[in-house]
Amino acid sequence: MRYTENGPIGYYFEDIEVDKPLITRGRTITESDIVQFAGLTGDYNPMHTNAEYMKTHPMKQRVAHGMLTLSYAVGQLYQLGFMERTVLAFRGLEMKFSLPVFIGDTTHVQLTVKEKKEMKRLGGGIVTAEVKIINQEGKTVQSGTMELLLASKPAEA
Repeated sequence: MRYTENGPIGYYFEDIEVDKPLITRGRTITESDIVQFAGLTGDYNPMHTNAEYMKTHPMKQRVAHGMLTLSYAVGQLYQLGFMERTVLAFRGLEMKFSLPVFIGDTTHVQLTVKEKKEMKRLGGGIVTAEVKIINQEGKTVQSGTMELLLASKPAEA
């Protein structure tokens, strides 16, 4: 991320490097996170909200919503700053949910750009990246691909 007289600015399409991983800091999932996410979405599945029910479940404890974990990952990626005022659109996402995330787990995200495609008519280019959400044990809990449309570098930049 760079700083200009108008504030911070992320990477332009031309600045993005293929195969260079970006890694976020960690974020611990709390019971409050799960309760608030259930309230926002209306997803009160007992797997997420009923500790007594989960005692009889094979996982033995409540599980964070997969979409909660993914939503936090998007926020963690944004905090890296590379999309600050340069992302034009979130174009697509395909994720596989492989392992549960429990209350107290800490996740971070690794994003690695795998492909760039210039899209001048859209004002930038499509960046296709591999995304891995990794827990405190180094295990990938979710993985997939994300497509972003990033702005092209202005002529004066």
